[in-house]
Amino acid sequence: MSGVKKMQNYKLTLCYDGTKYRGWQRQGNTPNTIQEKMEYLLSRVLGRETEIAASGRTDAGVHARRQVCSFRAEMDAEPEELLRKLREVLPEDIGAVSLERAEPRFHARLSCREKTYVYRLWTSTEPNVFLRRYTLSCPAPLDEAAMKAAAEALVGRHDFSAFCARSMKKSAVRSIRSIAFQKEGGELRLVFTGDGFLYNMVRILAGTLLEVGAGRLSPGEMPGILASKDRAAAGPCAPAKGLFLWEVSY
Repeated sequence: MSGVKKMQNYKLTLCYDGTKYRGWQRQGNTPNTIQEKMEYLLSRVLGRETEIAASGRTDAGVHARRQVCSFRAEMDAEPEELLRKLREVLPEDIGAVSLERAEPRFHARLSCREKTYVYRLWTSTEPNVFLRRYTLSCPAPLDEAAMKAAAEALVGRHDFSAFCARSMKKSAVRSIRSIAFQKEGGELRLVFTGDGFLYNMVRILAGTLLEVGAGRLSPGEMPGILASKDRAAAGPCAPAKGLFLWEVSY
């Protein structure tokens, strides 16, 4: 029957500055989340209530260079037209990078194979006020060789209960494929790639590696921390502002 709109699946890629938001996930006690904002604006553009799913939930204050979302909608317009309209209404701290039709079974979270998070450190003694919202300042010298040795012990498939900020009812076993160190001028980036991450896991990993870099923990303690499954054994949770969801792979 002509004129009948067909429900289709879409893949939307976003970037956002998470500074003023309470995280990705919709919450009952505040409208100030990325999901809430996106669903409101997407529903406005499409003319009907629309729910959106993301590859994962970023916490309050955490940013995304690339966050992948999926939603279903009935519309005649091409994705390029919807992308243009969406860009017109989005606030300046949320950007729509791309929009495309997806396979019917595609789901931003369930179809995800791997994610990369980057924790950004400003290690120069010369301050950079323009990066203060997006990096953690660490002007004291860090033992990067020790940090890399500790990171090697954390790579692989482990129970990461000691690196999770809340007790897990389900399995805390995850696989970290790599932890890389990238130096760019006064900035040091810790790059974590794996099949999934627990609540605050990347921030606790970063905080633990910083403890190693400062000499307060040793690389040789990492296996014991993993085996303990005790959150108190690992380092502190690094501030949210330095963390970026960098890439999502399917």
